[in-house]
Amino acid sequence: MPSNQFDEVRRRHDAAEAGGGEERRKRQHAEGKLSARERIELLLDEATFEETDKLVRHRCRDFGMEGQVIDGDGFVTGYGHIHGRLVYVFAQDFTVFGGSLSEANARKICKIMDMALKNGAPVIGLNDSGGARIQEGVLSLGGYADIFLRNTLSSGVIPQISAVLGPCAGGAVYSPAITDFTFMVDKTSYMFVTGPDVIKTVTHEDVTKEKLGGATTHNAVSGVAQFLAQDDADCLRMIRKLMEYLPQNNADPAPRRPTADPIDRMEDSLDTLVPPESNVPYDIKEVIHRIVDDGEFFEVHEHWAKNIVIGFAHMDGRPIGIVANQPAFLAGCLDINSSTKGARFVRFCDAFQIPILTLEDVPGFLPGTEQEFGGIIRHGAKLLYAYAEATVPKITVITRKAYGGAYCVMGSKHLRCDVNLAYPTAEIAVMGAEGAAAILYKREATPEKINEYRQRFANPFIAAEHGFVDDVIEPRQTRPRVIKALRMLENKVDTMPRKKHGNIPL
Repeated sequence: MPSNQFDEVRRRHDAAEAGGGEERRKRQHAEGKLSARERIELLLDEATFEETDKLVRHRCRDFGMEGQVIDGDGFVTGYGHIHGRLVYVFAQDFTVFGGSLSEANARKICKIMDMALKNGAPVIGLNDSGGARIQEGVLSLGGYADIFLRNTLSSGVIPQISAVLGPCAGGAVYSPAITDFTFMVDKTSYMFVTGPDVIKTVTHEDVTKEKLGGATTHNAVSGVAQFLAQDDADCLRMIRKLMEYLPQNNADPAPRRPTADPIDRMEDSLDTLVPPESNVPYDIKEVIHRIVDDGEFFEVHEHWAKNIVIGFAHMDGRPIGIVANQPAFLAGCLDINSSTKGARFVRFCDAFQIPILTLEDVPGFLPGTEQEFGGIIRHGAKLLYAYAEATVPKITVITRKAYGGAYCVMGSKHLRCDVNLAYPTAEIAVMGAEGAAAILYKREATPEKINEYRQRFANPFIAAEHGFVDDVIEPRQTRPRVIKALRMLENKVDTMPRKKHGNIPL
């Protein structure tokens, strides 16, 4: 082959790798952001990235675009490995046309999404884009819809992860919204359907980009994002950590790891951690850290709906999902946001064969007109539906309160939970002793009557006598009992009635 043809190959590759040029990359760095290729390099195992469609160019000839052609067209796509396992990745390069989506680079994304689905491997999207390429009109919009379709078809089949590392506005936000987990970076990333200028024009509200759609807003207020990172490098490190708990697809088991943490380890401190008084708060995360392997808990949605705690851990070296009421916030009550947060996580774990451990201490659903008008009935039903639908191994430990409908919702035996355990401090009843006595005895609701109700009904033994709780255990026994249950359930098979799909109360 003539040397000039080799030269052309090298020139094209160099042009693609240069993207928008050194000056624009420096601008990215000055804003605290890495370039698209630097992000991929940090995300993947060293020297494993194989790029695809590196030489793709756009075909737009309007508005002078025929003179602005860059190889790769602003998106870097390909595959590589994380912890030695195959993943597919795409990264938007803001230095090329502001990372805007074109018909050409949308096809690049669709191609790797199709490949990921065929090969049963996760897809990770690194978003940093000004939106649809205006010069292409409906062609770029069609590219978004093509991506949304693949997000939907892949949902529940392969894990999909989105990192928002810069702007993500308009139609672009709906791809991350469909994926399983969304990461955002403090002060440098933002998401919104309509920006501050449009909002000011239409509703006369004056709001900044950061307050409207910044990382803190979507992690703590809207719940759109699950993870808040300090910078790009921290975000990519967190994604790599998340991948330690996830399987390649819905047919493969999650990766197990060796652990030196004894399976039969008793945790004596648990015997006094949960206060016997039902109105005294404590941090449920302390319980979690003391029973899981090596005390490591990878929390999801840490900053939103803090009255419920969700996340991943290992027990016996096996990844599990944990859902726990948090008595330290709103007394652990279920409300609209916590119900939605818990339901989405339970459904993710069920889709990918990850066992669910529930730690229950719930006094009920949060009362008030705001909750009722906001549809707490519908949103609470989401969590109920998710637990009832899940066929993975389900283990519930009632640490203290389990009152009313919330008892039913939080992984009760009635929703096909496999193993239900309770601490001696557990109170399983329709409501608290004081409220129950006030209804039953009215004016005669003396402290003696309240205590009588508590002794007769607000304890775990009535539930145990009916088989709704499989055993009442000493708190120190939690870790070995849960691990034994997980081992027993390792080959569990459960089914759902034949149907196209259910109609979850969205």
